[in-house]
Amino acid sequence: MNFADQSDQSDQSHESDQSDVTVLRPGDSGYEEELAGFQTGFTQRPAVVFAASSAQDVIAAVRYAAERDLPVGVQATGHGLPGASEGGVLVTTKRMDRVSVDPEARTVRVGAGVRWGQVVAAAEPYGLAPLNGSAPSVGAVSYTLSGGLGILAREFGYAADHVRALDVVTADGRLRQVTRESDPGLYWALLGGGHNFGVVTELEIGLVPVRTLYGGSVAFDGREADPAVLLRAYEEWTRTVPEGLTSSFAAVPYPDIPALPPHLRGRYVVSVRVAYTGADGEELTAPLREFGPVLADSLREMPYAESRTIHSDPDFPHAYYGDSAVLSELDVARAGELLAAVGPDAGGPMCVVQINHLGGALARPAPNSVPYREGRFLVRLLTVGDRDAARAVLDPAFALLAPVTIGRALNFAFGAGDRTAGLYDAGTRKRLAGLKAQYDPANLFRANYNVGA
Repeated sequence: MNFADQSDQSDQSHESDQSDVTVLRPGDSGYEEELAGFQTGFTQRPAVVFAASSAQDVIAAVRYAAERDLPVGVQATGHGLPGASEGGVLVTTKRMDRVSVDPEARTVRVGAGVRWGQVVAAAEPYGLAPLNGSAPSVGAVSYTLSGGLGILAREFGYAADHVRALDVVTADGRLRQVTRESDPGLYWALLGGGHNFGVVTELEIGLVPVRTLYGGSVAFDGREADPAVLLRAYEEWTRTVPEGLTSSFAAVPYPDIPALPPHLRGRYVVSVRVAYTGADGEELTAPLREFGPVLADSLREMPYAESRTIHSDPDFPHAYYGDSAVLSELDVARAGELLAAVGPDAGGPMCVVQINHLGGALARPAPNSVPYREGRFLVRLLTVGDRDAARAVLDPAFALLAPVTIGRALNFAFGAGDRTAGLYDAGTRKRLAGLKAQYDPANLFRANYNVGA
């Protein structure tokens, strides 16, 4: 059904310019399918869903919500939902999937529903690459608005650092094109502030001249080699690598289920993942093989289009809950305690640990609100199961790291929508709140990690 079919009298003033947007309510055919996304652990039950296909559809949704003081949420792929929700307006953007590469300018314009895999594929024929993350199914726009910690982050910085322009529908129902020059305050707030300032319908972002890279992972059996010892060796190795080499340490307890390859079933796999565009990758990574008996080794020169294989993130919808801690330094003793506390012998739910090496280009200042650039490492914990069971594991684990924790990362706050503390430093939070009062005084965009609360 279209917007005109679902409108009451107060909606008719907008019917002429928004009559074709599909609107769904609970009980309507297609409502459940429209809400389905990558995250299956949280239930979203909006009162109204606007299935947007264009910026004009988004304008209709925002005006509808503003007239009724209803909170507005946005969903592209459903990877980073803040949590369960009831009521309000949800704008789904998966149909807004246009990708347009300008190879001479080394830029790409992406619609609000575009996934990173689409951008990688579109840029690859020109020898260019976006600053995407590890999973090709993640939405490019939401990822970038939260900062965007990518495969080559230490070489090129955050994805948000490369945004040229954003098209955004703000709380007044206007479609604005925002650049650093045209709206420096709003530009700063959008890039790092998530969905707090409007619905971004399209963004223009720079590409980098990368056709191939050296990358992959070296994996160890976490039951044969002590994960804490492996972590200490990894931390020492990160001190020796150049600024442009990006890496992470991961510990994954795989369940013993038929859906997994036989070599992973029931194993506790500890690995170091690497991505690097320099010519000396093999020499730099050789020490990794000395950490212990190697279970698997996929390090190689690869086309950038194969970079998804470095992490091999799951590509099927599932339930998960997680959080993160940005660290001033990696206290390997405390981190070793964390590994033991969440490991497969701890008795809690399955918990995946990833520790990203920060620094390099990530530490450089940029005209956006991505915080904690001084951080040296990022610890990410991801659990399966329900929220209460997850927090029973996550809270004491992160408490171990409290003495060296400076904040949290918005990109990796999975399902912690009621926990906004630590997502920004005090100065950044204050400036964001001030701009929120200016651009969204009624706090219309509050179905997110809200800075206006």
